[in-house]
Formats: sequence, C-alpha cells, structure tokens
Amino acid sequence: MSNPRKAVWKKLSLHRDPPLEQLFDDDPARVEKLSGRIELGEVGILFDWSKTHLTDLYLEEFEELAEASDFAEMRRKLFAGEVVNPTEGRAAEHSALRGVGKESSVEEAEALRARMQSLVEAIHEGALGEVKHLIHIGIGGSALGPALAVDALARDHALVDVHVVSNIDGVALEEAFAACDPQTTLLAVASKTFTTIETMTNAKSALEWLQQNGIDDPTGRVIALTAAPEKAVEWGVDETRILPFAESVGGRYSLWSSIGFPIAIAIGWEDFEAMLAGAAAMDRHFRDTDGRANLCLRAAFADQLYTRLRGCQTRAVFCYDERLGLLPDYLQQLEMESNGKSVTAEGEPVTFPTAPITWGGVGTDAQHAVFQLLHQGTNLVPVDFIASIAAGDVLDPAHHRILLTNCFAQGAALMAGGNMSADGRDPARAFPGDRPSATILCDDLDPATLGALIAFHEHRTFANAVLMGINAFDQFGVELGKKMAKDIEGGTASFDASTEALLERAGLK
Repeated sequence: MSNPRKAVWKKLSLHRDPPLEQLFDDDPARVEKLSGRIELGEVGILFDWSKTHLTDLYLEEFEELAEASDFAEMRRKLFAGEVVNPTEGRAAEHSALRGVGKESSVEEAEALRARMQSLVEAIHEGALGEVKHLIHIGIGGSALGPALAVDALARDHALVDVHVVSNIDGVALEEAFAACDPQTTLLAVASKTFTTIETMTNAKSALEWLQQNGIDDPTGRVIALTAAPEKAVEWGVDETRILPFAESVGGRYSLWSSIGFPIAIAIGWEDFEAMLAGAAAMDRHFRDTDGRANLCLRAAFADQLYTRLRGCQTRAVFCYDERLGLLPDYLQQLEMESNGKSVTAEGEPVTFPTAPITWGGVGTDAQHAVFQLLHQGTNLVPVDFIASIAAGDVLDPAHHRILLTNCFAQGAALMAGGNMSADGRDPARAFPGDRPSATILCDDLDPATLGALIAFHEHRTFANAVLMGINAFDQFGVELGKKMAKDIEGGTASFDASTEALLERAGLK
C-alpha cells in the first residue's frame, strides 16, 4: 500500500463514532446530506445512508483516501477500455455493452446487440417454429444474472417460459425437463470458453433429452452464447445461432451481453433495452460525478468504514420485494468473487480485511429467521434494505403497506434499540441499537430500475477495490477446486487420507 493511502487510513482509524441517534440530533440536515437520487425517466431510486455512521469528517477523509488511491485515474481507465485487470492484462468493458465506454467497444457491442435483437425478434415472430420454453444452461455469472432478471421482470407476462439451470446436479436439469415440452423448447448454452465442464455436461444431457423425445436435430434447437464462437461451431451449433460477446466481458458482468439473451426472450427486446438504459444512466453518474456526491463511491465509503474500521465480517442485503429474491445471491458472486482477495493489485499481501461476506434474504420472511441476530446478537452487521414504493401485485393494498412499514421499521429499530420489558430493565428484552443500515428505495421495479440497481452495485464493488488497492476483475480462487475435481475424474492425483476415504466410500476410486 502506498504511503499516502496509509496516512489517510491512520487518520480514519482515530475516529470515535457518536451513536447514530446523536448524529441525527447534532445535524438537522443529516438526511438531506446523506441521501441521493438517480432519475430514470419517469421513475428513480433514492439512496439513503443517513442511518450509517458516515459524518462530514468521515466523508472528507474518505475523499482524501480516494485521491490517494488514484480513484479518478482508475475510473478513467475503466471507461476508456484500458487495462484494469493487471494479472490477466485485460480491460473490463461491461459498461460499453450499455453504450458508455470506449467508442470502438461501444460500436462493437452495438453490432453484437443488433445481431441478438434480430434473433430474438425472429424467434418471437415464429421463425424457429412455436417456442414456448427456453432452458438456459450456464453457471456463475452466465446463470445468476439471467435468473435474477427473469425472476424480477417476467413473472406475470413472460413471452417465453425461461428455466435457468446452473447446477451440475442432474436434479436441477430434470426439474427443467419436467416443466417443458421438448417440441416447443429451445436451449441456450452460455459459456465464455464453451468448455465449462458443468455447462457442457448439462448441455449434452439436454440434447439427449430432446433426441429421446422425438427431436431429429437437437443441435438445431441450440443458441450458443460465448466469447469463443469457433468452439460452439466445433460443438455443432449453426453459426447463425451463435451470439458472441467480447473477451473483455467478465462472467459476473456479462448479463448485458448476449448472456442476456434469455432475459430478452422472456421480457421482449424493448424492455431489455430499457434495462440497459437504466444501467447506462448509473454508468454516466458514476463516470461524471466526483467525491461524496458519487452514490457508488459513497456506498464504498460506508463499506470501508464498517469492514476496515469497525471489523464487520459480513454485510447483509434484505429485499422487501419478492421479485428481488435472487438479488442477494447475485451480489454474493459480484462482491465476493471480485473483492475476496488476499493480495494487492501489485501482488503484495494485504494486511487488512477485504470483501466482507455478503448474505441476505427477502423481507418479511427474514424478520422471522435472522433478524434476531441483527438486533440482539454480538455481531455488528451493516444492512442494506431495498424496496419499491409501487407494489408488484394487484391485491389489497394492505399487503404492500405492511411490507413497507416493516422495512422502514426494521431500520429504525436497528438504530434506536430500547427495552421492551414493562420496567425497561429486563436484559433479555434489551436491544443495544446504534446498528447501521442503508435504504435503497425505488419508485417502482421496472427494467430501467433493475438495470440501474445492478450497475450501482457493479460500480460500488469497483470503487471498494480501488480504495483497497486490489484487483476486482480476476478470480483465481475459483480455479483450484475445479482443477482438483478434474484430477479426480482423470485419476491423475492422490489426496489427503480424508479425501481418499471419501472418494472410496462414494465409489469414485
């Protein structure tokens, strides 16, 4: 870590934080100062960090940290399509897929998107016959993004019924088979290299299922989504049904590319473009806004306060909207695969916590499961609450009113604490309070809002990495176990006594 960054961290570590309620008492303008809004046409998103321990002094010194970390230059490199992944010598051009980035990369993305649009619209118009179902086969970012978006946006009006399969466990694939008619089913096979063992094994079994159910040309039902189109051709996919994406697009940032094909199939091209436009609005805000006014950077300031200065090992995300039930899963990969590192971008060992463990769930279910620990446990857990003012249902408005009041009440209770006993003295009924939360409040959950929400978290993750001096874009930690699994399959390695015994017991040796 550079000396300027160390000096700022030393200043930050000297803070003694007043309780949250005192911070509100001391500053009547606190909510206004620590809230910000992104406009997305007719809707927008409010971000409120007033229930965190961020103060004017913290913000000033975190801005110094951003300057010491060369944040502005790293952000410039990101949007200029320059190398921001030094270990692999790569750019990270997911924003170019949304129209914000290096001009040549934006033009390439537009051409690839036009190709995908033509195929999507042709399928909707019946060019491939009647298509009622799509089984999308991928893993990691090739599955999590599509699953999140389809679940959030296509519950009530899917143009095509989409099933996302990622697990190599055959039970997952059989469940999709049971829900689909093979005569009206397409397969999307999503793999950057088109060699991912879980994906390609599932794809082979899906082809066999089609063939066993009377489909004479099962590979004719395959749409390949890949950065290695030549591999898809070798596998037997017609090149007119291959949707490429750029090598500079990482898996966990890929739903904006052809990996988003199942989203467009489910919700229609117009809504898919609206999702990209919402993300692009967040891109422009992140690119063009400096200091604490940058909402993604401000979120990273809060993250660093709790992870680095307060020693919080986890961060919780609770979505008070059933349609966002998969968002915590999506954020787990985005944040933990990006920033779960133990060396700096220069390859030096880190001496501080990097990514916390991201976890969460759906309100109000989570209130009756894990909130006991949040309110009275010994772990300090910063919480993000995410909700929509507009309901996602047409039932009695009481449903949504109760949902939102619970969301807002939980944040207030975490901060205020108290004692629920008659005399206020029972320790079992005591709540310490002073527990932080942020609230992200959407006017409505539509494609543009979802796009902006995801892009916000992408840039928040990048900002955190820059402040820590680590590389957010490599993920070698996922490779070792996969290599060992291949060694087992090939019978080329021996292991510790425990693993050898397990292999033998399971009949794998």
